[in-house]
Amino acid sequence: MDKTTENKKSFQGRQLIIWVAALVVGGLLGWLNIDWLNGLFLFLASAYTRLFQFVAVPTIALAVITTLASLGDQKETGKIFLRTLTWTLLTTVAAAMVGLILYIAIRPDNLPVETITSSQVDVPDNLGTITYYDHILGVIPNNVIEPFVKGNVLSILLVAAAIGLTLAFIPKSENIHALTKVIFGLQEVLFTLIKALIWALPLGIIAFAAQLSAQVEAGVIVGSLGKYVAVILGGNLIQFFIVLPLFLIANRLNPLKVLKAMSPAVLMALFTKSSAATLPVTMQSAEERLNVKPQVARFVLPICTTINMNGCAAFILVTSLFVMQNGGTTLDLPTMLLWLLIAVISAIGNAGVPMGCYFLTLSLMAGIGAPVGIMGIILPIFTIIDMIETAENVWSDSCVCAIVNKNTKP
Repeated sequence: MDKTTENKKSFQGRQLIIWVAALVVGGLLGWLNIDWLNGLFLFLASAYTRLFQFVAVPTIALAVITTLASLGDQKETGKIFLRTLTWTLLTTVAAAMVGLILYIAIRPDNLPVETITSSQVDVPDNLGTITYYDHILGVIPNNVIEPFVKGNVLSILLVAAAIGLTLAFIPKSENIHALTKVIFGLQEVLFTLIKALIWALPLGIIAFAAQLSAQVEAGVIVGSLGKYVAVILGGNLIQFFIVLPLFLIANRLNPLKVLKAMSPAVLMALFTKSSAATLPVTMQSAEERLNVKPQVARFVLPICTTINMNGCAAFILVTSLFVMQNGGTTLDLPTMLLWLLIAVISAIGNAGVPMGCYFLTLSLMAGIGAPVGIMGIILPIFTIIDMIETAENVWSDSCVCAIVNKNTKP
């Protein structure tokens, strides 16, 4: 091992210790539940989330553009995309299947009728009338600015892919070379900003951990649905610690090494509850700590952030079955398998934002006339569920990226 590699590993080790220490300190300060401290931590957590969301949108766009613009030089790009799609589908189906098996095994009981009828949740009037055509039209932008203003990840990917492919196949001229250099230069500036944010991340971790600790101490987050919560969280933990590592092992990768390298991204996802906001950290960790090739990391991870939603697939399936069961629907095996397919497809189209899969599930249940009041009962405990699901999503993104990188020629 050369001295540079040794110093890099030593730095990463110290960095991880600092992050864990920040997590502990934040938890202790939050547990004190001091009003002025809680206000400060709320401000810091909100500021960090905004900053990461600020860099996330251009990160997605520039990463896809630069990768596709180099398509003529990178013959593996098509194969990289197919491998990404394949492993995304495999991991997402596996997550939903784990959730289904646990649901059948644990079989959550129905909630009391009075509990369901007394719970209310706001449902938009047009929720049940939104069709898949409307969803697709919502992805197609009618101007250049709107996708970036609204943070519509699917629209941004569409615009970025169009620009990147155009730069790849348009006849090369002096103007095109100049434009390409500007885009690559902007990406370098962006990655420098990301490194600065990650350097200051311990302060953000303290704020996020304090917020969560204060909520737990105040009794805001309470897991009151027993078996349902056990199915959701149990499925996430099995996917996180067993299923995804098995995918890595099957591709001759060390799960512990990959997890250690990607721990900043997983930790960031746990607190921000947004795959999209965590993307800058995920990409930096993949390139700097896991040594993933830039052309792989900058192409695979933005795509995975959009379509690789392991935790969301499990949540949509289990929650839909739970709500339908309480509404009197007979859950035979064909029905459950049909909803497994719906959950996987819905998860792939879900946005990587906080509570994205909650509102998507709400929309699906409203569309079939199920008792959506149950979603109001689930809402108070969704904070914990959303945190763990997002961490699982980013861990899955990391695994898919590592696998694709392993199978891509230098």
